[in-house]
Amino acid sequence: MPTVLVVDDDFMVADIHRRFVDHTDGFTAVGVAHTAAAALTAVAELGPDLILLDVHLPDTSGLDVLRRLRAEKNPVGVIMITAARELDTVADALSGGAADYLIKPFEYPQLRDKLESFRARTEALESGAADQDLVDSLFGGSSAADARPEARPLPLPKGLSAETGRLVLDAVATGAELSASECAEAVGISRVSARRYLEHYLATGAVSVRLQYGRAGRPERRYRSGR
Repeated sequence: MPTVLVVDDDFMVADIHRRFVDHTDGFTAVGVAHTAAAALTAVAELGPDLILLDVHLPDTSGLDVLRRLRAEKNPVGVIMITAARELDTVADALSGGAADYLIKPFEYPQLRDKLESFRARTEALESGAADQDLVDSLFGGSSAADARPEARPLPLPKGLSAETGRLVLDAVATGAELSASECAEAVGISRVSARRYLEHYLATGAVSVRLQYGRAGRPERRYRSGR
């Protein structure tokens, strides 16, 4: 389960981001920091897998924190979360080794998609040897195989099988939206397993999701093929 450190100088915003992380399946927030110095201390003490890092901090820039981490050869993932829209700031984040960049203000689904994309990339890098299709997907490029309907998604996480994954993709390829429960019934697996496959394919772009709101309770996630 990826662990996340939230870094933001605004106490209320930091708490909202922390709750967003804890609300995302498979992620847990292990700490919150409000300054660059506190962030670096928390990284050393907590060893998170990912940092949600604000650019504008009271003692120094979040970009300086990113550079410091990379200078120390710390491989922790970093998603810059900031109101800064200047292209030079974005360029500095990219050249500094940030995994992603999210502009404030944003809604929870936008952050959830960033988190799940980070997890998909991490799991792909842990899968072993790479071929060109996998390398292209990790670097955001394209290859001839990307244009083919049968182009494969990123490697499945441990515990998921390619055969069952294909059945899940076939179920959502019918054109109709499916809930995790409906997908599970169509494929013949548990709802929990169906949700794991669907969320993996959501992170890789093979499926998309729509939230269907009812009269009460949490909205239902309805999955369909493609973005």
